Amino acid sequence: MRILTRYILKEHLLPFLYALLILIFLLFTNFLLRAVDKFLGKGLPLGIIIEYLSLNTAWILALAAPMAVLVATLMSFGRMSQDNEIVALKGSGVSFMKMLGPALAFSMTIAGILIYFNNAVLPHMNHQAKLLSRDIYRKRPDLNVEAGYFIDYLPQYSFIVKGKRGTRYQDVRIFGKERVTTQTSIHAEEGTFTTIGDAILITLYNGEIHELDVKNYQNYRRISFEKHRINISADNLSLQRRATASRSDREMTIDMMKEKIASYEKKIADVKGQIRSHLTKEIPNAIPPEDFDQVSDLIDQYRKTFESDPPTIDEGVNKKKRALNMLKQRLKAEYQLLGGYQRSVNRYAVEIHKKFSIPLACIVFVLIGAPLGVVARKGFFKWIFLFFCFLTYWAFLIAGEELADRNLLSPLIAMWTPNLIFCVIGIFLSFQTSREQKFIHFTLFDKLKKSKDQT
Repeated sequence: MRILTRYILKEHLLPFLYALLILIFLLFTNFLLRAVDKFLGKGLPLGIIIEYLSLNTAWILALAAPMAVLVATLMSFGRMSQDNEIVALKGSGVSFMKMLGPALAFSMTIAGILIYFNNAVLPHMNHQAKLLSRDIYRKRPDLNVEAGYFIDYLPQYSFIVKGKRGTRYQDVRIFGKERVTTQTSIHAEEGTFTTIGDAILITLYNGEIHELDVKNYQNYRRISFEKHRINISADNLSLQRRATASRSDREMTIDMMKEKIASYEKKIADVKGQIRSHLTKEIPNAIPPEDFDQVSDLIDQYRKTFESDPPTIDEGVNKKKRALNMLKQRLKAEYQLLGGYQRSVNRYAVEIHKKFSIPLACIVFVLIGAPLGVVARKGFFKWIFLFFCFLTYWAFLIAGEELADRNLLSPLIAMWTPNLIFCVIGIFLSFQTSREQKFIHFTLFDKLKKSKDQT
């Protein structure tokens, strides 16, 4: 049995490595095509470019590994079935479930490595990639000018342009940041931005300079020009590496996110306490509902109750109505704050569950890939089924994450439902294969394909 285990593991290892490299290449190429604009015209050293690309391979590896397990399982069991090795093993008394054991052990090993990688390595590399991306964006700001967007990262000036015609920007408006003594604004019909060493040369055409003395508004100066140049010293033209403690959910370890969740849960408890205090102050013995719509109905019912009683003093009734209206507005704001805090909790909870659910999908994919490889052998349509599995799994995962972020679904259900669905399907397929019952007839498709090739 040890010989069989080593043989099946060997059959999985090379296809897994090949599939992993191919998937990483495809995902990396797609990322590179989207990120190439960050490097164009920046004059970045080759080492910085390689560092940025290598840092972004972390999340690519985390996504590619489970898919590579499915491809490797499909290929290994498909080859064994095609060479009738599955039939020979069954004839020797080795059941399909025993053949499945080494493949499951292989997938569990990959899943364990991925869980550690997702928690210890991936957050740090994502964080470093974000910092480096920001530093690259700050380098040579003249190339980051976009029409219609307010540019505020130059040391002395901020500006906005309306459009671009050829190499010149149209309708350039520049505002001085130093407003202690003089407020300066410049408007030009056209302008260019050129990098010279550690400075930016702004050349403006056909415009006006407006200067206003902040301390004495009577001192105002207006200057017209046909051509005007501004030389701005900008140290951040050379790439400077910055560090910050600010991290997003995908840049945090599990312990970091648990601390964030604890802080938000404390805020949620405080807001619920305020809601209870404000509500019982106007409506004695009232129990705060779960959402604002319910509390709004509660306030409306209470208003109808005291309005139905014969009022003794009209002024007191009006005062109570105003108090209830103010209560409703205040509670609306607090319930909105409560919803925002809960969305933050869900966002971090989703990321925690994702660190486990995606790696453990390796095990689920083995349950699907092994029986499919045995039945499909070298059929063309098994690759269509493979693509369908990938597409369906990630669609479920993305949809679940979106619903959880909107407080419409529990993070636990959102992140584990795809695994549960595919696990049930995989167990059914494996059980059918162990009983030697075909669940998909690929031979018909193969015959159709063969006849088509002959014609």
